[in-house]
Amino acid sequence: MAKKLVIKVTAGADAPERCSQAFTVAAVAVASGVEVSLWLTGESSWFALPDKAAEFELPHAAPLPDLIESILAGGRITLCTQCAARREITEQDVLNGVRIAGAQVFVQEAMADGTQALVY
Repeated sequence: MAKKLVIKVTAGADAPERCSQAFTVAAVAVASGVEVSLWLTGESSWFALPDKAAEFELPHAAPLPDLIESILAGGRITLCTQCAARREITEQDVLNGVRIAGAQVFVQEAMADGTQALVY
């Protein structure tokens, strides 16, 4: 098993099943002791904002706010710099614990030894 899991989620409310799968896999990995870095890009960028996850609904899926809380408790969530800028989201706007970083950091994390990268 990889020592670290980097997950990039590009889907939001526009593709709820894909979005939910990414957050679920990240939360399960954190609970399993895997070092997790979840990247929010595209439409998932909105979930870096307080209360946005509470608006997300998908039958038979864990509540998104709970998944985010568990990921932040043991892993890291990063909002893509360009995605944030396109949506006029700043560091002052995001949930406590969410950082904003760019492609260079993503590539560095994804290419590290012992890392598995997934894109949803």
